[in-house]
Amino acid sequence: QVQVAESGGGSVQAGGSLRLSCVVTGYTPSSNCIAWFRQAPGKEREAVAGIYRGNFGTYIADSVKGRFTISLDNQRNTNTVYLQMDSLKAEDSGMYYCAAGPLSRQWLPGEFVHWGQGTQVTVSS
Repeated sequence: QVQVAESGGGSVQAGGSLRLSCVVTGYTPSSNCIAWFRQAPGKEREAVAGIYRGNFGTYIADSVKGRFTISLDNQRNTNTVYLQMDSLKAEDSGMYYCAAGPLSRQWLPGEFVHWGQGTQVTVSS
């Protein structure tokens, strides 16, 4: 059984940094791809970064390119995915979710099967 748990959210001033962690346990092929999504009030959930367990291929959304970095610590049955967020802006605020899925072509929420509860990020200007 795959389980996903996020941590590391908080409040920070614009220009600051945060690092989010996502622990994914119970590997199955349905969790080959791990991504971070965010959702601001009244907005759709969008992917900001993703990574593949097998080849460590990554995806970074244009809106955060150059500021966010995703990395993977790949252990036998537990994987930890980090989202390093630098030069944060007020528009980066929202609930950040970690999700795992078998394969992602468009980095859409519907492609992901296993979801965490989310961690709140608030950036004040």
